[in-house]
Amino acid sequence: MPTTGSSPGSTTGSTTGSTTGSSPGSTTGSTTGSSPGSTTAPGARPAAAPVTRPTVVLVHDGCSDATSWFGVIAELHRRGLTVLAAANPLRGLAPDAAYLASVLAGIDGPVVLVGHSYGGAVITEAGTAPNVVALVYVAAYLPDVGESYDALASRFSPSPLLPELRRTAFALSDSGTELTVPSESFQPLVAADLDLEVAQVLAALQRPVAERVFTDTPTAAAWRSKPSWALVTGADRALPPPMQRFTAERAGATVLEVPDASHAVAVSRPTTVAELIHDATRPVRPGT
Repeated sequence: MPTTGSSPGSTTGSTTGSTTGSSPGSTTGSTTGSSPGSTTAPGARPAAAPVTRPTVVLVHDGCSDATSWFGVIAELHRRGLTVLAAANPLRGLAPDAAYLASVLAGIDGPVVLVGHSYGGAVITEAGTAPNVVALVYVAAYLPDVGESYDALASRFSPSPLLPELRRTAFALSDSGTELTVPSESFQPLVAADLDLEVAQVLAALQRPVAERVFTDTPTAAAWRSKPSWALVTGADRALPPPMQRFTAERAGATVLEVPDASHAVAVSRPTTVAELIHDATRPVRPGT
């Protein structure tokens, strides 16, 4: 799962005015091309193209919500980046990826897509969108086409969190079972590097995730065609570090390992997470 992490969202933006086309007698501040009678000063350079700054889109884990990104968002804002923390529906890989794709379609310009834990599976599926230029996986797994979490996890020692998950039946258009982390298990298994008080807040904020995410499989693997970065949490008791490493290395991702970080690394080490995301934005930020 896909298991938890934690914290929030916010966006900033900027626009630059420009005009195209003209009507008789109209004037524009700058022109491209020429018309009869137009003049260009010898040696003049064309106006520089505006700097393209990516939007960072953050996708949270199951048993979590967008507030888990709170500290990371603040750090990215300090670095001048526009950020959107998407509300992952947590109803299954296909609907979650479809929802994220609709969010991406509404963003002008390049996107750096970031997923935490199960959010990594969601960005793997939705990250084939044409405006996605880079992928960042935070304490996450990178499945291949047709590869479920369960299939990957069977290669490694099981997560101690799995038997602790609380299962509850739910009935919507497609009935099923959803999962949450019991509050008493949250700190030791998800957020061991956070104070108990903070971990209990995260446990209270968590949103349940449909159990089907363990067996759902992606139909696309965006990391096969997009540059990827991965932060591996070496002290993770929710998502086995060997599974994180294996999938990141298989994808050819640029890997940063934080040996003593828990699954809740976005909350416990927001600066470290933000720096890795910032690194992933550099290829689409001219002049950096």
